[in-house]
Amino acid sequence: MFIYTSDQIKKIDQEAEQSGMSPFSLMENAGSGLYRKIITNLSEDDRILILAGKGNNGGDGIVLSRYLKNQGYVVDLVFPMGMPKTNAAKSHLYYYQACGYLINEFNQSEKYDVVIDAILGVGAALPLMDNLSTITKWVNEQKAKIISIDIPTGVSSNSGEVDAYAIKSDITYCLHGYKPSAFLFPSSDYYGVMDVVEIGLKHNSNWKVWTEKDVIHSLPKREKNTHKGTYGTGLLIAGSDEMPGSAALAAIGAIRFGIGKLSIATTKHASTIIAPLVPEATYYFREKNDVINANFSCVAIGPGLTPDDELEDIISSYINKDVPLILDAGALTKRIYEDRNSSIILTPHPGEFSRMTEVEKLNLQQNRIQLASEYAVQNGVTVVLKGHNTVIAYSDGSGVINSTGNTGLAKGGTGDTLTGMLLASLSNDQNIKSAIANAVFLHGYCADEWIKTNGERTLTAHDFHTLLAKVVKRIEVLSS
Repeated sequence: MFIYTSDQIKKIDQEAEQSGMSPFSLMENAGSGLYRKIITNLSEDDRILILAGKGNNGGDGIVLSRYLKNQGYVVDLVFPMGMPKTNAAKSHLYYYQACGYLINEFNQSEKYDVVIDAILGVGAALPLMDNLSTITKWVNEQKAKIISIDIPTGVSSNSGEVDAYAIKSDITYCLHGYKPSAFLFPSSDYYGVMDVVEIGLKHNSNWKVWTEKDVIHSLPKREKNTHKGTYGTGLLIAGSDEMPGSAALAAIGAIRFGIGKLSIATTKHASTIIAPLVPEATYYFREKNDVINANFSCVAIGPGLTPDDELEDIISSYINKDVPLILDAGALTKRIYEDRNSSIILTPHPGEFSRMTEVEKLNLQQNRIQLASEYAVQNGVTVVLKGHNTVIAYSDGSGVINSTGNTGLAKGGTGDTLTGMLLASLSNDQNIKSAIANAVFLHGYCADEWIKTNGERTLTAHDFHTLLAKVVKRIEVLSS
């Protein structure tokens, strides 16, 4: 479940060769691994077309074709852009022909059940050449299952950029690991269902996809001999007379996700709305201005607040304290963060992050991973860039992609709930990285649980009150 840029893949290939693993062997591993994955999506009667390019991606297609033919599948191997150019691909083509297998001519009038795209790999540049665009356009017009090797042809490896005639695949088998574009906009829409094919190399990426297994292994277990103080004391500075619901939803997220004690700093009017929904909390009224002197395991600021000088003063006070600090919604703006011992976690949606960075939104969405990571490293913070495939970028340059969630989360209040869950998670988990990733994963998991029996558009933030109980129970059962 690791993620690699094109430069990292090239370096890995070079290091493997220096260590004694030849490009021929790597290509053999890739082709055989692809075969084992792909046959689960084939029937014995399928007519299969493999479109092989001139580089190593095409070489993987040659090896795959040999394995399929060895097992009796009907396969046409064609080279629509010309014969292989790399030494490893040439060697595998000689091997293929030595087995008695033929190369086919590309005939666009032929009909196939499966078309396998092995044309371009991670080193390809966009836009596509005109003659290649004609081929990819033809592929997209076929009533066949489209399978791509590593990345769909016409899709950038590192960014969300796509060619106008990029292949839109039903399935993509990524070699060694995912590529960033698998989680970016609009490129992620071109991958279809994704899976990873291991090629015999160990992993060294500091970016990965967070999974249910990761949550099971890292979510702290609750021991018997504990008390409420064991699970942290959190402060939520949120809510206003105009937006009391934001604080209520964040508070529900915190309480439901297991915080030991929760204090809410809000207005008196907002507290009358919040208290019936979260009777477990205690309150500070911001006009008393005495919350700064209290001690907390973690502080979250922002839901339901409007940016102004008073809020900035409050934020500055907590930035100077040695306590994990979550900034969301009204607390997010362009500012300089000083070095501090405890973590600062920023939770912007794309619009907020665009304002914080002054990066145009389309560019931001196409380069979410890179830009979030750069901002996190430069400012010494963690960025939780929300949206489809939420990006969690840590200050040391590492990060994770969250794969849970759906469009049900595209509704006011769900981000407030996440803030509360983060507050709870960071209040009782000393591992900052997994605490953040687990909260984000389970937040999306709630939305996935909802659509098992309900429509995506019907999810509301207050449904997390019951959904969290269900998904946490599932994790607890699996980890027991």
